[in-house]
Amino acid sequence: MREELYKDPVFSMAMEQFNEVADFLELNDEIRERCRWPKRWITVSVPVRMDDGTTKVFHGHRVQHHLTRGPVKGGLRYHPEVKLGEITALAIWMTWKCALMDLPFGGGKGGIACDPSAMSTGELERLTRRFTMEMIPFIGPNIDVMAPDMGTNEQTMAWMTDTYSTHNGHLEPSIVTGKPLTLQGSPGRTKATGHGVAFLASSALEQTGGSTQGASAIVQGFGNVGSHTAHTLDTYGVAIKGISDVHGAIWNDKQIHLAKLRKHLSKEGTVAGFAEAETIDPQEMLHQKCDILAPCAMDRAIHKDNAAKLQCRILAEGANGPTTPEADRILNERGDVHIIPDVLCNAGGVTTSYFEWVQNLQRYRWTEREVLTKLETMLQRTQQQVRRYAERHKLTQRTAAQALGVCNVAKAKATRGMFP
Repeated sequence: MREELYKDPVFSMAMEQFNEVADFLELNDEIRERCRWPKRWITVSVPVRMDDGTTKVFHGHRVQHHLTRGPVKGGLRYHPEVKLGEITALAIWMTWKCALMDLPFGGGKGGIACDPSAMSTGELERLTRRFTMEMIPFIGPNIDVMAPDMGTNEQTMAWMTDTYSTHNGHLEPSIVTGKPLTLQGSPGRTKATGHGVAFLASSALEQTGGSTQGASAIVQGFGNVGSHTAHTLDTYGVAIKGISDVHGAIWNDKQIHLAKLRKHLSKEGTVAGFAEAETIDPQEMLHQKCDILAPCAMDRAIHKDNAAKLQCRILAEGANGPTTPEADRILNERGDVHIIPDVLCNAGGVTTSYFEWVQNLQRYRWTEREVLTKLETMLQRTQQQVRRYAERHKLTQRTAAQALGVCNVAKAKATRGMFP
């Protein structure tokens, strides 16, 4: 198991970051080992009857990193390249993220190796329901609470809710988050991650002597996180000049009109070909001058070959693991780019998932304004904690954020002790 994980570059990133933090915190060997490894790796076969009558077996994973501070929390993704090493790394990062935000969760992550774009709605429903049934011994509102991720959405969560509830004999909305409002989902949950990225980026810009009025931004990835990041930045008065997705990238040196882009996207399914912007190479787009660069797509987008070429003031990590350790070192040596690390920058999603979970347990719904106000308050407080900790200990923002999270987990483990 460990040998397979060690071969994954994303897992290697997570371990390199953890080792640096553990050394700084001077964790003893026992706590270090207990913090490092997940409590459970769960891999299941998921047989699905396809529309043509054939049966295809998919393979799904769920990694539960720690339940020391509460049930694990994390997304479920459908993607052809789902790998156990990457899923493990994402679960680890989620643990530090939840602990940093002081949420009563540990980190979890799951995925099924499939291509959702090539599957019908019926096939996706059967896949989701069978995976949920396979996972029932290992999930529950106080054990593991999943959420949407890449390739999944609120409909996926609705199918999971129904499957689990049917098995239990009563509606259990707190089994997942990111549900439709009709199944006790939370207002504001869909936009939460992107809203948080934009909120923290604008705050960092102002704290470093800039202003959102007249500022510019580039957003890599225009899925749920990227689109809401762009929309919120636009409402703050930031001009979005560059946007990319899996099909290409567009550029307008003045500003991309987002309302018109959304109409184009609804027709074409991609930002590519938008008439009121120029086509630009997706990599070259990252090198353009801007105030805020928000990588909101895949991991390792910022690496040793392009880090020196960035011309942004704020690097707001909407994706998980978008900056490699080599790129981190280059940017830290430069000293002119303020990085908002992923465990803080994209924490709006899990924080609002926590709000949804609490609302489900209480059977009481908050308004969207209440949700977003609570979210902004928690993000701002944590951002200030990270900044003060980094200044006091002369650390980078990433190391400071992860150190705060790891320290909270380590203290909880030490306090609870170890069952013989």
